[in-house]
Amino acid sequence: MNHNNKVIELKIIDKKTLFDLGDKYVIPHYQRPYAWEQKEIVQLIEDIDGLSDDNRNYYIGSLVVSRLKKDADMFEVVDGQQRLTTLFLLLNYLNLIKEPVPALSFECRPVSNTTLGEIQQIIAHITNRTRLEEKKIESYMREIFSGVKDIRQKFEESKIDKDDFIEKLKRVVLFRIEVPEHTDLNRYFEIMNTRGEQLEMHDILKADLMGAISQENEAQGQLFATIWDACADMDGYVQMHFNTDWRAKIFGNSWNDFPDLKWEDFTNMELTDSSVSNNSLTLNQIINAESIEKVRQEQKDYEPDRFESMINFPFFLLHTLRVYIKQYGHDTSTVGRLLDDKKLLSDFNTIINLERNKSRFAKRFIILLLKTRFQFDKYIIKREFLTGDKDGKWSLKELQVSAKKAYYVETKLKSFENSKEWNEKTLGPRNNQCLMIQAALRVSYTSPKIMHWITELLNWLAPNPDGKAQLLDEALNYARKAVNDNFLKSGDFKLGTLTPHIVFNYLDYLLWKRDNYKEGFAFEFRNSVEHWYPQHPLENKSPWDDKDTFGNLCIVSRSVNSRFSNLSPESKMKSYGDSIAKGSLKLRLMGGIIEKHSEQKWIDQECRIHEEEMLELLQSDIAENLRQEGVG
Repeated sequence: MNHNNKVIELKIIDKKTLFDLGDKYVIPHYQRPYAWEQKEIVQLIEDIDGLSDDNRNYYIGSLVVSRLKKDADMFEVVDGQQRLTTLFLLLNYLNLIKEPVPALSFECRPVSNTTLGEIQQIIAHITNRTRLEEKKIESYMREIFSGVKDIRQKFEESKIDKDDFIEKLKRVVLFRIEVPEHTDLNRYFEIMNTRGEQLEMHDILKADLMGAISQENEAQGQLFATIWDACADMDGYVQMHFNTDWRAKIFGNSWNDFPDLKWEDFTNMELTDSSVSNNSLTLNQIINAESIEKVRQEQKDYEPDRFESMINFPFFLLHTLRVYIKQYGHDTSTVGRLLDDKKLLSDFNTIINLERNKSRFAKRFIILLLKTRFQFDKYIIKREFLTGDKDGKWSLKELQVSAKKAYYVETKLKSFENSKEWNEKTLGPRNNQCLMIQAALRVSYTSPKIMHWITELLNWLAPNPDGKAQLLDEALNYARKAVNDNFLKSGDFKLGTLTPHIVFNYLDYLLWKRDNYKEGFAFEFRNSVEHWYPQHPLENKSPWDDKDTFGNLCIVSRSVNSRFSNLSPESKMKSYGDSIAKGSLKLRLMGGIIEKHSEQKWIDQECRIHEEEMLELLQSDIAENLRQEGVG
């Protein structure tokens, strides 16, 4: 069997539309009819309409096909027919398809084919340009007819400019993957349908990079896939996604040695089959019927790990690519700062094109991916769920092994440059501090697109794989710089609800440390900035001009924010004292002040005193510790 799949970028519009290029697409009889409903159609339109103005291509999905006749331009659609049919309707609605005979058809479905063949008449009727008899309308496939109505409704209700939308469509790319000849397509589709999965961008990237290596050596291509699949399972520790033979050879007998290996080291290893213990499949494994029963059994036996990653695999790939860019001396601006999973392929292709050797890039990247994943697991916090714990807690642990059984202990963050100088007395606090500052960063930057602090820590770990004490300093300096640049430098402390969340969370970190690692306090997703003395007070109380000042602000969860509403500080303490006692440390201090003083005294002086104390804590820490370079 030929394992090299043909992968091409297919632009939706490139002078002509993808349906005007001479290629014909047939939906086979074993697939279900067109079934997308309004929510899927609207989401597709919104994804395209919401494209930024950076002129970069946008990946919209994959289309898996099989060539019906060798060298003929007719393809059987194996996967992706719902999106393809919707694009056909959308391009017809925009009057962009010029081919008189539809390039899309359904096998053994004459009603569907009649509907596609008369799509322009249908559009003219739906847009009120012409009228059709009810009997004629009833002869069309209802789902396709409704799909056109949904497209028109979305464009009109959202007042989408068609010309602007068409310009955005010119940047939209569909990846067409041609499966190898002689593939059992019925079996392939059954497997894809059973798994309920569609190929994602990282699947396309994997197939592309793996194919580049496989063209030189098929066995090495499978080696690439094995390492990739182990790294792709983000929950748990990467060591546990290899079998025992691989764990010992890659990570040592302790399963915890840094994998300081090169591609050649892997190719020279004698390794057993069934190397990867997770439930992922490569495209080639999916179309290879012999591997299906094994994978199904692995899925049946698989139990969720107790550790949950903060980010999914596409975002981890984006972080690792930025580590690669720095390590191999590329311009960091080539892919932009924003971590955008929709631009995964374009970011990778930018670097691959710079290097001009896809196979070499693939080998370099897969080794770096494994090393970075090992460091991510050991030095970046996770959520840990122990027996009976539904909410989980922040965890910073490393894997150890005894008698071939894995267990987890606090990651050893050494206290001195000399690696022999650490001990349990210094280990505990240092690990806890690193966990807490990372948790503060995690809850401050909730979108994975702006978790740049992870990139910074992984970049620092790349040449420092043993994670010495400076890892904590790097995390602290990232937070300090963010507080300084976005708050303290301006001298404007009356930002109200626009005050950055990192300011509150870093302040809580300093208060936690000042109060001797305050027991019971944990960083949670408190994502609403609330006025302690309200903006619009009830009970006939007077508004306060300085309500937006930092001393009068706190960070709370959205549920607490809705309960606080416009209550006065005294009423908040009376009604929600228990919630305040479990809240952020700044909020607890504010509650304590109100227990001792009146609201009027809070307005007259206590708020100002509290603010000065909090600002002094931030300013003195940053003045003493912030390095002005190396963190960004």
